[in-house]
Amino acid sequence: MALISGRVMGDECTDCYYWCGTCGAYTLRLYRDVFAGEETVRDSEPSSKAEGDRGLELIRSCTEPWNERCRCQGHKAYFGGWLD
Repeated sequence: MALISGRVMGDECTDCYYWCGTCGAYTLRLYRDVFAGEETVRDSEPSSKAEGDRGLELIRSCTEPWNERCRCQGHKAYFGGWLD
């Protein structure tokens, strides 16, 4: 498992990657702590190893991926410029 957190438009967004060796795919669990509403949790459809590995590479480039206020290049690239 690997995760990264960021603040996007006032919401705390945490993405957790899970690898299934049997399926050979990643699943992404998306946690959203909404500023003006209820927290949500959603699981993605399985994604390819290549796609998941790209996300993990960005997560691993940060020394504090759990820090929602981090503004390193990995966080910026992962969240596509949407960080608060």
